[in-house]
Amino acid sequence: QVQLVESGGGLVQAGGSLRLSCAASSSTLRFSAMDWYRETPGKQRELVAAITSDGSTNYADSVKGRFTISRDNAMNTVYLQMSSLKPEDTAVYYCHARDRWTSADYWGQGTQVTVSS
Repeated sequence: QVQLVESGGGLVQAGGSLRLSCAASSSTLRFSAMDWYRETPGKQRELVAAITSDGSTNYADSVKGRFTISRDNAMNTVYLQMSSLKPEDTAVYYCHARDRWTSADYWGQGTQVTVSS
């Protein structure tokens, strides 16, 4: 069973930065894509950023130019560098991965990011 473990969340002031990490228990090469989602109470979980196995990236309009997703296959880890944080970025952030062979979806346990104004 694949496990994804997020870390790096916390409390930061508006304008600050955080880097989230998602460590996989198996090689990230098995995943066709790895993503970061976020969720706030009363709202649907939304895709924040995605990166494919060949390094192509995609971002939600709300974070373009501020967030950067990257992956280190040697470390089996995907990162989300968040800069110029805004209070509206406050959410629980989840790491997600899809198995390229089975299409199975895997989720991390989530990490809280709180941006104070």
